[in-house]
Order: sequence, then C-alpha cells, then structure tokens
Amino acid sequence: MHRSGGSVEAGLPALAVRNLSVGFDQIAVIERLSFEVPRGSTLAIVGPNGAGKSVLAKTLIGALPHEGTIAWEKNTKIGYVPQKLDIERDLPITGGDFLHAKASVARASGADVANVLELVGLKSETVGKPIGALSGGQFQRLLVAAALIGYPTVLLLDEPTSGVDEPGQDTINHTLDRLRDERGLTILFISHDLSVVYHYATNVLCLSRGHACFGVPKNVLTPQLLQELYGAPVAFHVHHDLRP
Repeated sequence: MHRSGGSVEAGLPALAVRNLSVGFDQIAVIERLSFEVPRGSTLAIVGPNGAGKSVLAKTLIGALPHEGTIAWEKNTKIGYVPQKLDIERDLPITGGDFLHAKASVARASGADVANVLELVGLKSETVGKPIGALSGGQFQRLLVAAALIGYPTVLLLDEPTSGVDEPGQDTINHTLDRLRDERGLTILFISHDLSVVYHYATNVLCLSRGHACFGVPKNVLTPQLLQELYGAPVAFHVHHDLRP
C-alpha cells in the first residue's frame, strides 16, 4: 500500500476521495470508497462497529497508509479530535496548560487561546482546573478548543460526544453547528446518534462491511437502507428541538 494525497483547485469540494482502500494484514477494511465533501458543509460518518469509521478518519489525516486518492482543498488546515486521547486524566496539568501547549506547537498566541475558549463556551476559571476535575462535557469542549487553535478550515471529530451526558452533548452539537455557520468551517464527524446526524449533517456517509452509501440524511437514513447497512432493524427518534 502507498500514501497518496494532494489538493483540489479553488471552487471544487473541500475534500474529494477517490477509490480509497485501506486494509491490515491482507484484510480490507475500506474498499474503493469515493465521496466528496462541499466546503462549509457537515458530513456525518455512521455505521456499525467495525465498519471502518475511525480508520477512515485516521486515513484522512494521513495517519494510515492507503490506496487511492485523498485530495484536500489547497491550504486546508485540519483540526482533529480523536475518539480517545492518549493522556491520563489524573496528570497534574490544567486545561489551560493543555491549550497553551497546543498553542505553542501551533505557534499561536495567548489571544488565540482566549478566542477559542470563548468559541466553545468555556470560562477561564473552568480551564484553570486540573483536567481530571473537568466533567465529560467540559473535557470534550476542551478538546474541540484545542482543535480550533491555529484557525483550521476543517474540523474532523471522532465521536465528539462519546461519554458525555445529554446536556453536554447538546452543548457540543450546538457549538459545532454555530462554528460552521459563523466561521465557514467544513466539519466531518463520526456519530452513533442518528437523530443528531439527521438534524446537523448536510450529508451522511454510511459505512458497512463491503459497501457504503452517501447522500442527504432524509434519503440515507431510511429504515430499509439502515437495516441493510446494520444487518438489523434500526430506529431513531427525531428530536425537533435539537437546534437552539
């Protein structure tokens, strides 16, 4: 396998993926996948466990070898929030320490840190606490804030509300949607919550072992297609009050 990449010309999608294949030990996880993500849109990536969602996210940021083409728009800057951060929550560092370390790597200023805290709705006294003292929702917003440092044009989030209570999930989802509106960000996120996907996604990419489908939520999130992808009946309730 080999890595390939590139950029697309201005006016074309933020991301164009062509015939993408990823595998390990001769076992294919993703096969000949093609899709496009328009600039300023939100793509939700869904599918059963083991379908390759996190593998796709890691491949898109260049962390895994692949066959095929991943073409990001020229000058794309990606902010990435992994499903699991390899950092112990009992480390004696504060949320502010964490953000300033990211700012140092990104060569960003203290003003940039203050700006992203305002964007995600975290107060300075909150990030002054040890990271282990933050709630699940506060910690996830801290990770989003870290991803926003350096003014990315794309946010890629692997289950950003995993392990967060319902009010915290709503806050994170509303924050991401507002950032897309206000900053013109292109957002790709992995989720198991189909009701959230239905409300916030411009398009949905459904991955399943051996095949995939892509389209707007109302066309993709149908009982028939979901049963085909998940191998069992799947139902979800659309909450009409999700948006603020």
